[in-house]
Amino acid sequence: MDLATLIGLIGGFAFVIMAMVLGGSISMFFDMVSILIVVGGSVFVVLMKFTMGQFFGASKVAGKAFIFKCDEPADLIAKVVEMADASRKGGFLALEEMDITNTFMQKGIDLLVDGHDADVVRETLNKDIALTDERHEQGTGVFRAFGDVAPAMGMIGTLVGLVAMLSNMDDPKSIGPSMAVALLTTLYGAVLSNMVFFPIADKLSLRREQEKLNRRLIMDGVLAIQDGQNPRVIDSYLRNYLNEKKRIFDVDSN
Repeated sequence: MDLATLIGLIGGFAFVIMAMVLGGSISMFFDMVSILIVVGGSVFVVLMKFTMGQFFGASKVAGKAFIFKCDEPADLIAKVVEMADASRKGGFLALEEMDITNTFMQKGIDLLVDGHDADVVRETLNKDIALTDERHEQGTGVFRAFGDVAPAMGMIGTLVGLVAMLSNMDDPKSIGPSMAVALLTTLYGAVLSNMVFFPIADKLSLRREQEKLNRRLIMDGVLAIQDGQNPRVIDSYLRNYLNEKKRIFDVDSN
């Protein structure tokens, strides 16, 4: 569970709701017409931008903003060095007996064990990285589209409310509900866009970059093993993937 995402989402809404309560009654901030315009309108407009599979697949991708288990680069480096040492002692076939939990790393090792040359290994793993990144980018794109569309639907709702209000100026009782629609649709659009959709899209982009970095680290490690490089050299080379403070700390601790 990503506590930063959960705390940020709950905390943001908590302060907004608290402000509503302190400003009067929270019920006056609820309007079904505004909800239908912003939420319903946004869903169908965004659906127009994507295929059905991409649209509904985004819900699965969204889970990574809240629940995401990413291998630590330092752990991946340690595993690659361990495999490099085993390979130097027993050949590539010795890698078949190793316990590898990362599926991408397992794919790379399988290519080595099957005897493919470096160009095939590099091309295959690069293709995997590119296609995975493309799928994740599509999921992120759905939420960015929601972030763009929600305020626009809020503006449309505002115009609808203003037209209704101006069309019934002779009836004072209709002015209040029409003005509420005009203002609340803007509020709903701004809240959903800036407190839900864009933050989720940004977090998914962060996850995507983390996963891409790990996969490139693994690919470089697998190719280094195939090249027969010394485990110490591989360890030093792959530590470039760590941030500077972590890199220095790990080297000093050794």
